[in-house]
Amino acid sequence: MCYQRGEFRVGGQDVLLGVIGKDIPVWIGATQFEYWRHTQVTIDVVPGRGAGMSLEAPEGFRFIVRSRVFTDEEAAVLEAAGDPPRGDTWVPEASGGS
Repeated sequence: MCYQRGEFRVGGQDVLLGVIGKDIPVWIGATQFEYWRHTQVTIDVVPGRGAGMSLEAPEGFRFIVRSRVFTDEEAAVLEAAGDPPRGDTWVPEASGGS
């Protein structure tokens, strides 16, 4: 789902996947993150009808997610970097997002 800024409350069980552009954080639940942590996730926008109450639904576009398994080298770099921030510890100014 895509929410307008301020409409989604991030908590301690949310994991920061990354930031789109300069200031759009992308969050995933901790349980889901455990299933996806070995993959690179790419979020794309394509023409089509969005689902449910997602922000993009009435705009004629929808989000799709593509993924691939990290290489051994990429996995090693990520392992060395440690776990990504969680919603209760993330400081937007430190990562360029908000």
